[in-house]
Amino acid sequence: MIKQVDYLLEGGRDGVLLIHGLTGTPAEMRFVAKGLQRQGYTVYAMQLAGHCGDTDDLLATGWRDWMDSVEAAAERLRGRVDRLFVGGLSMGALLSLNLAIERPDLTDGLALYGTTFRYDGWSIPRIARLSFLLPWVVPFGIGRKRSFTESFPYGLKDARMRERIVGHMFSGDSAAAGLPGNPWPSLAELYRLARRVRLRLDRVRAPCLVVHATEDDVASMRNARLICERVPAPVELLPLEESYHMVTLDGERDRVIERSGSFFRRVADAALRQSVAPLPLPRVRLAAE
Repeated sequence: MIKQVDYLLEGGRDGVLLIHGLTGTPAEMRFVAKGLQRQGYTVYAMQLAGHCGDTDDLLATGWRDWMDSVEAAAERLRGRVDRLFVGGLSMGALLSLNLAIERPDLTDGLALYGTTFRYDGWSIPRIARLSFLLPWVVPFGIGRKRSFTESFPYGLKDARMRERIVGHMFSGDSAAAGLPGNPWPSLAELYRLARRVRLRLDRVRAPCLVVHATEDDVASMRNARLICERVPAPVELLPLEESYHMVTLDGERDRVIERSGSFFRRVADAALRQSVAPLPLPRVRLAAE
């Protein structure tokens, strides 16, 4: 049974929609959500369709259902704020990019955390790195009941946070920390979404903050570089050296929060000056302390 665990944090007239990852939960975004609210933003941590229940609940949905829930959440939040920024983790970053492509009216700027076009990080087993083939395999009924189980270090470099999250993950309460494995059919859906987004990155017009761990255990830096190379809008790259994949929870989360908030402020300020000056953001740059 799916638990409803999305949450809205009231703030100012600039809003941020936060999107969790595949098999994840809005709890993945709680530190970022509270940190952005403290900076004055109204924040909505949404819940993707089919998530925070059991595996059957997830398998009853696909990427179009997840996208529909993102668009509905964005429309609801847009009605409460003057500007809307979107932040997504892992697959949530793909959904954020897809929203910017299909509904540019709903996206004033993007924060892309650990974007995952492909599972190619250093902790991914060799067989699992072939998961990009799943969209061609699953339609034949192969692997319908199989999953890739999460493995050490579970996207977290911070040992104390890892112990806490893993305990929740294997407790059976998916609303607290998500499912402990990625069903093959759901991974196939992610790769269908990834291909769709990758082929249309040149349509992204919203400024992007790309946050990625240099030693991401799940999705290598190649995923971040793809955005930097193909998105024509202003892109700012923030590499993290003391985090793994779950950058919204890991040891540098305060840095992620501060950079996200300041990026959104600069985008908002630039929009106000747009009639007299170009957007004062570089094409690609490393965010400095």
